[in-house]
Amino acid sequence: MDMPSAQQAITRNKAAWDASAALHKGTATWNALLASVAQPGFSCLDPTITALLQDVGVAGKDVVQLCCNNGRESLSLFGLGARSVVGVDQSRAFLQQAQELAHISPHKPEFIETDIHHLPEHLLGQFDVALVTIGVLGWMPDVALFMRHAASTLKPGGTLVIYETHPFLEVFDPRADNPLLPASSYFQRDPFVLQESIVYEGTKAEAGPTSYWYVHTLGSIVSGAVAAQLQISHLQEYPHSNREELYDQYEHQSAQLPMCFTLTATKRSV
Repeated sequence: MDMPSAQQAITRNKAAWDASAALHKGTATWNALLASVAQPGFSCLDPTITALLQDVGVAGKDVVQLCCNNGRESLSLFGLGARSVVGVDQSRAFLQQAQELAHISPHKPEFIETDIHHLPEHLLGQFDVALVTIGVLGWMPDVALFMRHAASTLKPGGTLVIYETHPFLEVFDPRADNPLLPASSYFQRDPFVLQESIVYEGTKAEAGPTSYWYVHTLGSIVSGAVAAQLQISHLQEYPHSNREELYDQYEHQSAQLPMCFTLTATKRSV
């Protein structure tokens, strides 16, 4: 099978996300969001990323969330005291959901529809903190290029905060007969070709547009941050899952796998 160019993959992934958005409304998770975002202290952030953001310092800061999906995490940043929050995503359909949640919330984030590779000029160099959470890096054909774009949003001295799936977990197929047997190479460079809807949080998958999922080694992620003139101050790996429920089976093993990681890196002053 011929692999797509980077731009072809980005375009098809955008279409797949837009097509999947409707599957995430009317669910128990969506209904719970509608019921809770009206609270001033609302947060859907788990203890790991909450503690890290508190340590970095979000209170009184200008924050951008890159690839913000339906904006639930962007809204959560206000509960940590953020002064302003901008959520960026390429999916118009998910940003419509973000606007719906923001309308209920007492907070006023700004949501901008744009591909991370084509950020508008007014977002560059404007933020104290840039946040990237679960399920972002795998959609990026070039992780080093992504890091350059992420760094471009930060003020000098600003901090990139990442909370992501550990790439080693991608070696395993949770649907396989033996889900603990490695199913693919950690060093695979061609993307996985997906032909089902993009769903999470227990929502059942169905046939959907073709999309492309890339695995980037932890070394390539770190190297990409360094090349983007970001100084890494924190990198920690964890044995808990921060992704779909299907991956919960990998927790609490006698020989525990690394399942997710956090990274913070500061933009160097010129």
